[in-house]
Amino acid sequence: MDYQKLNAETIDRWVREGWEWGIPIDHATFAAAKNGNWNVVLTPTKPVPHEWFGELKGKKILGLASGGGQQMPIFAALGADCTVLDYSTAQIESERTVAAREGYSIELLHADMTKPLPFSDESFDLIFHPVSNCYVKEVKPIWQECFRVLRSGGILLAGLDNGINFLFAGDDEITVVNSLPFDPLQNAGQRRQLEEDDCGMQFSHTLEEQLGGQLEAGFRLTHLYEDTNGEGFLHEKNIPSFLATRAVKP
Repeated sequence: MDYQKLNAETIDRWVREGWEWGIPIDHATFAAAKNGNWNVVLTPTKPVPHEWFGELKGKKILGLASGGGQQMPIFAALGADCTVLDYSTAQIESERTVAAREGYSIELLHADMTKPLPFSDESFDLIFHPVSNCYVKEVKPIWQECFRVLRSGGILLAGLDNGINFLFAGDDEITVVNSLPFDPLQNAGQRRQLEEDDCGMQFSHTLEEQLGGQLEAGFRLTHLYEDTNGEGFLHEKNIPSFLATRAVKP
């Protein structure tokens, strides 16, 4: 099956239904960013520290699977030259709508991040990659492509899951029902679970793949923090299920 096509169609539908990660920022948020009052997230709740970015004015930023009109407009307001790559038509259209409303230019590419990225070597100063590689089976090739398209000294900011959410089914975050890895392409029961919960096709990944994969690609990890789901039993118990990383290409 073409699970990426299925995921793109699923996210397009979620956006039409009001998915929180598909609601673009309003004009007031954009104007506040131009005045220096801004925050963005890689994971559900914690803002990314501003010092992780450095000076953004004039920098070339790639929003990798970062469509939706939430982060790129902020970076554009701060003077960055932004490009978005996303396989969701609806998320790309949100970016187009905000850019037209606020009067800035942005390059929009409807593409699949599991394929070789359609950019020359050393094209970007920063890649912003919020939680999204849970929708792909193999993450190490993505880190390798990120390394290739970043300039020396370039920064990769990534939001990652740690796999714990895949242990449970539905809204029950107490009863462990799944073993890891969670792979609906190999496990029919896990695929049925995702279909019943309307979750698209999702995959668990180890920290060896997430952090080790960045290191194998050549990155130097400089910072990280953990985050929760933002709601539910795990959140109430302050159990982290996501992490954000900052890595630099030497």
